Amino acid sequence: MYLKSLNFVSTKQNHTEASTTHNRWVKSSHWIVAVSFFALVYTGFVILMSHPRLYWGEVGNDLTPALFELPISRNYKHGGWEKSQAFYANANSPISASRTYDIFNKNGWGRSLHFLSAWLLVITGIVYLLAGILNGHFRKNFWPGRDELTFQNFWRDMVNHIRMQKPVPVDGPKYGLLQKFAYLLVVFLLLPLIALTGLSMSPAITAAFPFLLKLFSGFQSARTIHFFAAIALELFLIIHLLMVILSGFKRQMIAMTFGK
Repeated sequence: MYLKSLNFVSTKQNHTEASTTHNRWVKSSHWIVAVSFFALVYTGFVILMSHPRLYWGEVGNDLTPALFELPISRNYKHGGWEKSQAFYANANSPISASRTYDIFNKNGWGRSLHFLSAWLLVITGIVYLLAGILNGHFRKNFWPGRDELTFQNFWRDMVNHIRMQKPVPVDGPKYGLLQKFAYLLVVFLLLPLIALTGLSMSPAITAAFPFLLKLFSGFQSARTIHFFAAIALELFLIIHLLMVILSGFKRQMIAMTFGK
């Protein structure tokens, strides 16, 4: 996630580029976050297969209206319910019904691994965030300067990325304007959002910090926001991997592991 500026210029062009080295803490946090995120994506999908419905508010189940339903398992729009029955005689009584089909519900291991991977991501993310603030990493590499924040620069950077023609930096690799905005969005919005909404779905956490449920308008709302934040991060990851491949996979892997 901390890829240096992309270079889409033809390899036939002669140029010199100063070597720079990623800090060890950047490399370490990059790969820890990568492994934990892949585990979260996989286990999150398994969890979602068990209940592929998303709601808004505090509660939601198969017998209540959903915002939308995902066709990702046999639990999708199954319609296999017996006649619903009320618990009490009054009009506001909760209702229940028995399923008439074999539900997919093999997600116990997925929830455990998801929770474990989430803490690995949160702890590493906090360390990375504090280190980046204290040593000026974000200020020097992520925060755009005043002279960069122009429509012309933004448009030029977008066109260069679309055409895959990014100019070669003469004083070492730098983050482009679009990269800076993308990384700022991920580091300071999407990752904190997905962590907080994830914590809001833990009864033990919300018992100690009930303000989290109020912050996200309920358990089910937090789950829905968590889903969309995860989709946004996955899209970022796909584009990120594509850029790594197009800008020289071997060179980028060496830069983010043991080389420059």
